[in-house]
Amino acid sequence: MLDRLQALADRYEKLSELLCDPDVVNDSKRLREYSKEQSDLQPAFEAYTEYKTVTEELDAAKVMQGEKLDDEMREMVKMEIDELSARQTELDERIRVLLLPKDPNDDKNVIVEIRGAAGGDEAALFAADLYRMYTRYADNQGWRVELMDANTNDLGGFKEVIFMINGRGAYSKMKYESGAHRVQRIPTTESGGRIHTSTSTVAVMPEVEDLDIEIHDKDIRVDTFCSSGAGGQSVNTTKSAVRVTHIPTGIVATCQDGKSQNSNKEKALQVLRARIFDMKRQEEEAKYAGERKSKVGTGDRSERIRTYNFPQSRVTDHRIGLTLHKLDQVMNGEIEDIISALNIAEQADMMEKGE
Repeated sequence: MLDRLQALADRYEKLSELLCDPDVVNDSKRLREYSKEQSDLQPAFEAYTEYKTVTEELDAAKVMQGEKLDDEMREMVKMEIDELSARQTELDERIRVLLLPKDPNDDKNVIVEIRGAAGGDEAALFAADLYRMYTRYADNQGWRVELMDANTNDLGGFKEVIFMINGRGAYSKMKYESGAHRVQRIPTTESGGRIHTSTSTVAVMPEVEDLDIEIHDKDIRVDTFCSSGAGGQSVNTTKSAVRVTHIPTGIVATCQDGKSQNSNKEKALQVLRARIFDMKRQEEEAKYAGERKSKVGTGDRSERIRTYNFPQSRVTDHRIGLTLHKLDQVMNGEIEDIISALNIAEQADMMEKGE
């Protein structure tokens, strides 16, 4: 590990030199690449620098401990050794986490798709609740949310809603939200006060650049149609809504949120690229896993990743057995505790497997 850290430190210092090179400063592409690489290395570099300092101080304290000292000084040295040893252990654990392989998509923006599944209107209403939860979480993170497409029901719920979250590290946190989310509560339309169970599904995909997934004009079919739902006077009067079909895969993406046909086409292409990328990623994972792991599933209750129990104000993430009794805060966007716990569990699993 120390050899790897030293190589990392050498690269960090080399990047510092390169970023001062006039040729690099005048080359915006290389400047951006080197700056990002150094930014990615900085946490591990700083932790390793502190680790070396703490280790040197600890070695010096241990040497001093072996010398002839009065009782007061010996106690002080012992306290210093205890403190430095604890700090060394903390840094060692932190460095091991920092050296774990990083998902190359972690820094990317995300496209999120939420659909009402089992439960009809109540599932659609819960999909709207999840949309609100994620938009508030995004606000708390300083991210920007852009609605791309929505299909509502008469009660104000979402049969389907697609939106983009723009912000550094959005995928690193939001990726844990993919799966089936189950809600247990008394619907507003229920006169008998019975608790109903409904499900909505969430898919989180990294935004894909043109260079990551190249789509040729000959491989797509673009259809235009009149928008439906909220949208002002232009609704049902201009063919601003766009449906893009990727002929080789049959994947379809639709956008009707904006009034501009060109804008809707570009957004639909963003969703299309993300879906094609996600399909290819799942196929690659299946080669190594031996079985395809669906990111969303069918919405069946047996595939749930999380349950939101309103009568007991309880939310449970079934993947790690985490239960929190603060459902109101969670539905208001305070989901960082859940996401952090999932991230820690993933890191622990990777370390256990020696990845």
